[in-house]
Amino acid sequence: MRPRVPALLLALLAACPAAAGEAPRLRVALAPGAPETVYAAPADGCTPDDVPDAPVRAFRDAAGGVALFGLHYDNRALRGPDLGHLKIDCHVVYASHGDPDPARYDDRSWIAATWTADGKDVSALIHHEYQANEHPGRCRFPDYMQCWSNTVLEVRSADDGADFARPATVVASAPFRQDVDQGRHRGFFNPSNIVADGRYEYFMASTTGWDEAASVAGLAPEAGRDQGAGVCLFRSATPAEPRSWRAWDGRGFSIAYADPYRGTPHPKPCAVVAPFPAPVGSIVRVEPGGLWLAAFQAKADAGSFPVSGFYTATSPDLLHWGAPRLLLAGPTLYDDPCRAGGPLVSYPVILDPASPSRNFDRAGRSVDLYYDVLQTEGCSVTGRRSLVRRRATIEAAP
Repeated sequence: MRPRVPALLLALLAACPAAAGEAPRLRVALAPGAPETVYAAPADGCTPDDVPDAPVRAFRDAAGGVALFGLHYDNRALRGPDLGHLKIDCHVVYASHGDPDPARYDDRSWIAATWTADGKDVSALIHHEYQANEHPGRCRFPDYMQCWSNTVLEVRSADDGADFARPATVVASAPFRQDVDQGRHRGFFNPSNIVADGRYEYFMASTTGWDEAASVAGLAPEAGRDQGAGVCLFRSATPAEPRSWRAWDGRGFSIAYADPYRGTPHPKPCAVVAPFPAPVGSIVRVEPGGLWLAAFQAKADAGSFPVSGFYTATSPDLLHWGAPRLLLAGPTLYDDPCRAGGPLVSYPVILDPASPSRNFDRAGRSVDLYYDVLQTEGCSVTGRRSLVRRRATIEAAP
């Protein structure tokens, strides 16, 4: 298998502002011992491309079985009676066709989040990458990162997630089209899982931001009001309706994003939610108490992240988060594989196998930490990857 750029790799976003006040905190204590392998590529795959490549997302279908996503862009599910007994289903539920027309949103798509009320009708958020460097004449730069345009889409299934139907609907997009001169990765990326508070559903998505005055140095202009880089929060009362999602503007959930190939949108900037420097891997509501717990990865810096690895943060309301707390140290996908000296870890997700929620967005105190282990060769990340899990306990932080 040839080395490939990890699909959901997102360069570190610009630093976010400090959290607005200190929220109550939880900590996650990992059980001692080695992680358990859930799925190993390429041995367990239907094809060599069935590699762990995204944060896992799970739901219980109408018959009570579990479907779990988190592989490559020809999307297949792991299925079984519960999270402890999953095997890959070789049926492709949502394929990527490498379409060179960015307006059709059918280049490379990953199922990045799912939501279902009944296990039969399932909505999925799609992390869609238009990799213009792969399409002749679509980008004047040679590099993937300089040619990457990303959009969050939504698709629907009416058969327990066995197939998701096109066309996809835009949920979050930069207010301008992909351009041959873009020069950097742009758009909205890596939606978290979808969570519910009893009235609304929510997810977080990252953006690299844009600047209406960016038509400098020969790069393409970026229309719309300036958008800062970071993580934004989205809300809907009807998640099965893609156009119902609204982003937080700092005062309310008012921002609707439109398809820039079918209009000229000019959305307000969404308000960046601290302290996340990059995409949020997962969010769960912890009982008893009702606090929200987010898991994410970060590269070491001189600020909130003294070492590279997985971190958690706690919030009472999804907007105000406490300081990051180290969960697991180690080089991640945001680190240089040339200097890692071994495998990288990525895509942390907290799941409770006994969750009372069909969508696993609620957790008790005994949980599993799921993540990917990616083997390296020299300076390349390979397709030899494993999805693993470790038992953990959620506790009140001192």
